[in-house]
Amino acid sequence: MGKRRRMLQEEKASIVESYLSGEMGKTTIISRYGIGWTTVRDWVRLYETRGAEGLEGYGRYLRISPEIKNLAVQEYLEGKVSQSEICKKYDISSRSTLRGWIKWYNGHGCFKCVNSGGVANMSKGRDTTLEERIEIVSHCIANNKDYGKTIAQYNVSYQQVYSWVRKYENDGAEGLADRRGKRKDEASMTEVEKLRAQLKLKDAENLRLQMENDLLKKLEEIERRRGRS
Repeated sequence: MGKRRRMLQEEKASIVESYLSGEMGKTTIISRYGIGWTTVRDWVRLYETRGAEGLEGYGRYLRISPEIKNLAVQEYLEGKVSQSEICKKYDISSRSTLRGWIKWYNGHGCFKCVNSGGVANMSKGRDTTLEERIEIVSHCIANNKDYGKTIAQYNVSYQQVYSWVRKYENDGAEGLADRRGKRKDEASMTEVEKLRAQLKLKDAENLRLQMENDLLKKLEEIERRRGRS
């Protein structure tokens, strides 16, 4: 199957207007245009909240304040309204955007600062040993990359934690070895050291995955309760 042609704003608006007027129903739209109903539903919501102009660049990032993000997520997690209703109320571009916020909120607790979790960055970091870096990265990953909590607990800078996590993701445990100057002895980790580090970091990743699974179950339960009400 070839790649579906990207629709213009005018075409999207025409589809939405035909649906709202009753000229075309859900099944007709899906079969005629080959688009998913979730997409059409998002178009309808955007049309109703922003007008036809809201369909231009559908899905692109819109800057929304941390306060609004917190309100939207908290209101949804109360289980009283659907994702679509939240998106319409707070003018959120799509439900996938809201789900991303929910995932972030459950790992970090707020949207005060996306990069550092709301904690002010230290201007300078501090020297650390390989064992400390492994511990710090494990903690950060296990807590769904909550940089703010990690910074506060280990008294290091955001730049340091972010760099170490990236190095681990790119090069594994060996990426955490300091290869500069006097630290050259760290560059060659023994097989035992590698294994210990890998096991510790893998445990952290498994804990993060468990947190994500628990969140998905919580969201599914909210949807089931709403469906029974």
